[in-house]
Amino acid sequence: MEDLNLKNPDLYINRELSLLQFQWRVLAQARDEDVPLLERLRFLCISSTNLDEFFEIRVSGLMHRAALEPMSSGPDGLSPEKALEQIAEEAHRLVEEQYRVLNEELLPELAEEGIRFLKRSQWDDRQAAWIRRYFISELAPILSPLGLDPAHPFPRVVNKSLNFIIKLEGKDAFGRDSRLAIVQAPRVLPRLIRLPESVADPDTFVFLSSIIHTHISDLFPGMNVVGCYQFRVTRDSDLFVDEEEVEDLMRAIQGELSSRRLTDAVRLEVADNCSSDTARYLLTRFKLTERDLYQVNGPVNLNRLLELPELVDRPELKYAPFKPGLPKALKGADDLFEVIKHEDVLLHHPFQSFVPVVNLLKQAVADPSVLAIKQTLYRTGSNSPVVDTLVEAAKAGKEVTVVVELKARFDEAANIELASRLQAAGAHVVYGVVGYKTHAKMLMVLRQEGKRIRRYVHLGTGNYHVRTARIYTDYGLLTSDKAIGEDVHRIFLQLTGLGKATRLKKLLQSPFTLHKSLIKLIRNEAGNALEGKSARIIVKLNSLVEPHIIRELYKASQAGVQIDLIIRGICCLRAGVPGVSDNIRVRSIVGRFLEHTRIYYFENLGEPKVFCSSADWMDRNFFRRVETCFPIEDEGLRKTVIEDGLMQYLADNTKAWIMQPDGSYRQLSPGSKKPRNAQNALLKRLAADS
Repeated sequence: MEDLNLKNPDLYINRELSLLQFQWRVLAQARDEDVPLLERLRFLCISSTNLDEFFEIRVSGLMHRAALEPMSSGPDGLSPEKALEQIAEEAHRLVEEQYRVLNEELLPELAEEGIRFLKRSQWDDRQAAWIRRYFISELAPILSPLGLDPAHPFPRVVNKSLNFIIKLEGKDAFGRDSRLAIVQAPRVLPRLIRLPESVADPDTFVFLSSIIHTHISDLFPGMNVVGCYQFRVTRDSDLFVDEEEVEDLMRAIQGELSSRRLTDAVRLEVADNCSSDTARYLLTRFKLTERDLYQVNGPVNLNRLLELPELVDRPELKYAPFKPGLPKALKGADDLFEVIKHEDVLLHHPFQSFVPVVNLLKQAVADPSVLAIKQTLYRTGSNSPVVDTLVEAAKAGKEVTVVVELKARFDEAANIELASRLQAAGAHVVYGVVGYKTHAKMLMVLRQEGKRIRRYVHLGTGNYHVRTARIYTDYGLLTSDKAIGEDVHRIFLQLTGLGKATRLKKLLQSPFTLHKSLIKLIRNEAGNALEGKSARIIVKLNSLVEPHIIRELYKASQAGVQIDLIIRGICCLRAGVPGVSDNIRVRSIVGRFLEHTRIYYFENLGEPKVFCSSADWMDRNFFRRVETCFPIEDEGLRKTVIEDGLMQYLADNTKAWIMQPDGSYRQLSPGSKKPRNAQNALLKRLAADS
């Protein structure tokens, strides 16, 4: 088989461009008439939020590389500067389409449903009078206009905040004629204001930006306002903490968080009516180029529209609520320890409830036989019942050890708070291993049973986050398997203490064994294919990036292995390239729930090996994170994972996008076939009606 050079652009898709392709697939949900209208609006906001993070992390990283290593190139052969050019071209097209969908599709359809956003030109006298009173009483006291002159330099504009640049004529009380001013809209102000029914129909709104724009002259008495333009700056949000040099990681991250809002700018968004000279002035102030300028036909922050579904009581315009079900083994079960002692239990979220995981912790707190609880926490959300229960356990005298990942992106502040809370309750809190993020999802309860201590374990593909367990698809395994318990124990020893990595019996682990084990499993299938035997690989991931794994998949395809990849987001591999990846098919599923499960299937001559994991197939997951990968050994559960976690998605012909040989995606249509929607099928079968 050919030793492939992945720098050939026909073989390796740029990671950032692949991520932008995914945002197009998300945005397509906002145009899908089979999706309820307010949910379509959510998808528009999600695509916008995702794009924000893309600039904050991905583009900022490329900008740093372009400044430091302009001639370097990634696995795709692109230099940072060339990649930034391609990204800007694609991102501008995406933003233009986002606002087209908003203005030409969603807003008119919302208006037909009686949910209206009034432009300034549409206000009648009663509405204008109410809005003026609102501005005077609620907004004006909070707004602080900043005239620009030598004594009032350009302000530090906070990341992703709403701002206005004002062009003025005339002199103020002190004889100044600076001609420019800035007005910043504090984040405490609502971005959508509902008009009272005394002046408008129910569910009628105006944007905060429209109100400020209309009454901006009130903030500059005696001056002539000749221009008022909203703008928004996106900044580098990747934290840098040299873990080798700091003594207290929590304090170091707290220090970085305080400066995150005012780091280097990476994108400037302005209203499309902004004059060219004003836009150039802003670009200069933020040290950006024309490539970084995005002029938009509407509010500069689409994400604020995400408030709308919660503000209007229109259930018919939203997804129908559902009640997650329970696995058969847990129905009517009062004693979780007794169930898990005798059989493994598989939870498939959100179709099945996350409550058993919380209940296992609660039962551990109340059980005098439980000696200790150990858990990793990556993201938990605010007001987490998981954290509440761990605090209760520590206060009850249980030995509680929690590995908190302080550098979980955008959750750093929340994790610092929960770490402090756990420490105050008496729990042992550690922050993992210097240089490696702890991304593994592990919970272990140690219980005295007669003369032995039995370990009860939960391993998952997703976080211990009750809210996302209702909107992300994930698997969780509850088991008392002795070997798995010992493996989890050894990993916790690595995370909390010091010592060499010890051999694990059943679990695969990054950064030690996962990558090499997967290569071995892929090569095993390739060897079977070369011998003329049946060989198949099915993988479900969020992202596929790592070059060595991609190279091995190409070689396996050339050997005759049938490979199906269900990759929600980034996929740097090209499918269907003649002579290279003829036997590889890539699909992406974008639907009501965020696909988050990681499943690895290897046919293994009719005795399938099936694993679930916390790890995507990316460099960081293999080499810079602590990850776990656990086998599904029970035959019944293994069949369930294969059928529900893989085959259902391979049969989906309504929410599936298929990669073409050029790296683009085409959405499947059922045509004359029966429509198949994997998420709906699982929801119908596994979840109970609410």
